[in-house]
Amino acid sequence: MSTPKSARRIATSLPEAEDGSGPDSLHFSVRGKQFAWSYLERVEEKRPRQPRIDVLAVRCPASEKESLLASDPEKFFTTDHYRGFPAILVRLDKVDDRELRELLTDAWRCQAPRKLVKEYDARG
Repeated sequence: MSTPKSARRIATSLPEAEDGSGPDSLHFSVRGKQFAWSYLERVEEKRPRQPRIDVLAVRCPASEKESLLASDPEKFFTTDHYRGFPAILVRLDKVDDRELRELLTDAWRCQAPRKLVKEYDARG
């Protein structure tokens, strides 16, 4: 089971990852491009969305989105807001840290400059 704390630890371990998180939300980017953030849920119609620190929106390659969603609906889901957008919603309490590391690293790869990804891969 992952937590917001483990998400923060994993995300900030990636090269040049920036942590723009607040007390009630998570937000991670690389060189100004976000790769993971707290899901903003619409609790009441016509009211502002509320951050859910237990659900993380994570960038993913568009080609992998549907297969991730189909792989385990308990872990991964989407909403109308994210349809057609290359990101999935992840219930942190349903994934372990190893799986979260893989998701966040792939999300980081989607947004990081190619040269930075190449350097990261070269380090092993």
